[in-house]
Amino acid sequence: MPDSVESDIEKVLKGLPLENEESAICDYSLEQQNAALETHGKQPSISPNFKPILRETVTYIVAVLVVNDKNEILMIQEAKESCAGKWYLPAGRVDKNETLHDAAVREVLEETGLVVECTTLLKVECASGLWIRFSFVGHVIGGTLKTSNQADKESLQAKWIENLNEVILRANDILPLIERAREYKIRQKESWHENILVGLRSHTKVLLRLVVVIRKKATNRVHVLLSERTSWHLPVCEINPAKSLHSTLKGFMIDLFGAGVPTHKPHGLLSIEHHPSDGDGLCLTMLVVFKPPMEEVPIIGKCVWHETSKELGDKLLIRVSQKNSTIPIHVIC
Repeated sequence: MPDSVESDIEKVLKGLPLENEESAICDYSLEQQNAALETHGKQPSISPNFKPILRETVTYIVAVLVVNDKNEILMIQEAKESCAGKWYLPAGRVDKNETLHDAAVREVLEETGLVVECTTLLKVECASGLWIRFSFVGHVIGGTLKTSNQADKESLQAKWIENLNEVILRANDILPLIERAREYKIRQKESWHENILVGLRSHTKVLLRLVVVIRKKATNRVHVLLSERTSWHLPVCEINPAKSLHSTLKGFMIDLFGAGVPTHKPHGLLSIEHHPSDGDGLCLTMLVVFKPPMEEVPIIGKCVWHETSKELGDKLLIRVSQKNSTIPIHVIC
C-alpha cells in the first residue's frame, strides 16, 4: 500500500496523471453531498446524476500569457461587438473534443497570427457553475503578428504592449495574471515550481483530489491522508457545480474529519488531469495543509494517516513552505 500511494504522490508533484487510479473512485459524490444537505433541512439544487458537458453544463476557458525580452505582453484588440476595440489577452473557450493545451495554441494562432508553445500553467480560476479558466505561459515559435489589415472576427489586430495604461482593457481581471507572468519571466529559475502542464487523462466527472499534509509532533515526520474504497488512494470528491470550490472543499473536509475540523489551508494545485476522449470531466489535485500537529486532528472513519518516507516528506515540506511551489487557484465568488 505505501509504495503505490507514495508513487502516486511523486507523480502529482511532477504534474503527471495517475493512470493506474480507478476512474470510478469518489469518496464524496454529489449524491452524498445532497444527502448531507437534506439532513440539515436544505433542498439540493443539483441532480446527483449531473454530467459535465462542454459548452452546456461546464465552461472551460484558456488564456495564454507571452512576455518577450522587452517585458512586453502579447495582447489582442477585440473584434466582438460587445467589446470591440478594447484590449485583452489571447483567450477563448475550449471546443468539444479539444485538449486544454490544443485550445490554448489554437486561440493564440487565431487571434494573434503567432504559433506558441505553452510551457506551464500559471494560474487556475474558477466560479460556481463550473466555469474554469486555465492560464498558460507560452513563447513564440513561429507565425507572423496579425496587423490591422488582417482584422477578422477573431480579433482586429495583435500587439506587444509594455505599458497597459496606453490601451483600454476589456476587463481588469487580467492585470494580476500579467503581473504574475512578468514575475515568472524574471524568477522562474530561482523559486518557481517546475513546468506543469495538463496531464492527459480522461474523466467523466469534475473531481477534486486532495493531498492533505500534516506533521506529527512527536517525530516531526510528515503524514498524508489516505482513503480506502476498493484500494488505498488519495481522497477524491466530486466538485459541486452549484457551489464554489471552497464550499465543496469545506464540505469534503467535514465529511472526512467531522464538523470540528481543525484549521487547514488550501495551498494550491499540484496537477490537473483532462482529456476529451471519454467525457468532459477533469480532476484537480490540491495540496491542503493542517496547521495543528497530527495528534490534535481526529479522523472520523474511512481514512488513515500514512507516514511518508523522509525523502517524500521533505519534498512535500518544500511545497508547503515555498512561495510559487504550486499552481495558485483563485475562486471567484
